[in-house]
Amino acid sequence: MTILFLFVALFVLMFIGVPVAVSLGLAGSVTIMLFSPDSVRSLAIKLFETSEHYTLLAIPFFLLSGAFMTTGGVAKRLIDFANACVGHIRGGLAISAVLACMLFAALSGSSPATVAAVGSIAIAGMVRSGYPKEFGAGIVCNAGTLGILIPPSIVMVVYAAATEQSVGKLFMAGVVPGLLLGVALMVAIYVVARKMDLPAQPRASLRQLLGAGRRALWGLLLMVIILGGIYSGMFTPTEAAAVAAVYAGFIALFVYKDMTFRECPKVLLESGKLTIMLMFIIANAMLFAHVLTTEQIPQTITAMVIEAGLQPWQFLIVVNIVLLIAGAFMEPSAIILILAPILFPIAVQLGIDPIHLGIIMVVNMEIGLITPPVGLNLFVTSAVTGMPLTAVVRAAWPWLMLLLSFLLVITYIPAVTMALPNWLGMP
Repeated sequence: MTILFLFVALFVLMFIGVPVAVSLGLAGSVTIMLFSPDSVRSLAIKLFETSEHYTLLAIPFFLLSGAFMTTGGVAKRLIDFANACVGHIRGGLAISAVLACMLFAALSGSSPATVAAVGSIAIAGMVRSGYPKEFGAGIVCNAGTLGILIPPSIVMVVYAAATEQSVGKLFMAGVVPGLLLGVALMVAIYVVARKMDLPAQPRASLRQLLGAGRRALWGLLLMVIILGGIYSGMFTPTEAAAVAAVYAGFIALFVYKDMTFRECPKVLLESGKLTIMLMFIIANAMLFAHVLTTEQIPQTITAMVIEAGLQPWQFLIVVNIVLLIAGAFMEPSAIILILAPILFPIAVQLGIDPIHLGIIMVVNMEIGLITPPVGLNLFVTSAVTGMPLTAVVRAAWPWLMLLLSFLLVITYIPAVTMALPNWLGMP
């Protein structure tokens, strides 16, 4: 009865237009008040415990770091460096946009931020060089999803907090899949570009390449600081996020000087708004997950799955279907916080590595970001290009097939995800 009421309340609230975060909080609160022996005071205690979760502290710092880099000209220099590297290949500007998304993803941890930073520059450059606008929009919309797969990743931080897994191991598990997806997109672009006879840029000289690399060096060093600091044990992922925010602000103000002190309050305010929005969703989703746990719902579902005799491969099919549907309607962090506590114990019982499950969930969230009606990347791309949302959906759709194929590879070849963490002997 409790399970039924909890989920019916959640879906009824969302159906009548109540925001997802509020729906999660209301459904959980009303369920506790009507069915749980817990006092109402436990609601406030749970919300407070959520807000002081140390791992989640990385989120505002990564958002602030991304805001400084977007405003401070780091994205432009990364795109110039990517163009110098691969611009001479047929379809090179589109390929360099993917490379720039990969580089920016390794700095920001956010998919919409990656689309906004790279798309605002790269798509305009492609159009000026004779590429169809829809082609450029579809590429950047899809390549921007790498923002939550290539470490650092805000969604991975949320999964780690929900399942008490190692953030560092999750980050390392995302490296190979992120590189593999980036390369797959580049190869697909090259094939399509030859068929469409898209232009290639003049080959950059060694001097131009080194010059572009030198100008982008300060941004590229941030990758070394974040990942090198984490894996050398110099600081935790949360501390790495704080260092990244300070470093990004420093190079934007004092090195590149593309940002002035007068712009700082605006950048802080914008990143603060994003943080509050995301943390509000997380707090309410954690409350919802608390109800799931106290009512033994994950354990009940685990027992039902085991009794049904589902094989691991069958369970993973169900997981992907559920996540793909949820991804079309909800924000990634909320999905992770609702479903991870349910799926995690079942995966452990079936012998599926929790880190592998985490990457599967992240790839599903990538696809959700470009799936209507609530795909965040679609809205960001539409805002950046001025294209109608329907046109962006049509532009992104062909590349979505590549991401679905990639999801099958990640789901059923765990070595792709686990090879690097296992090779490094990460606990």
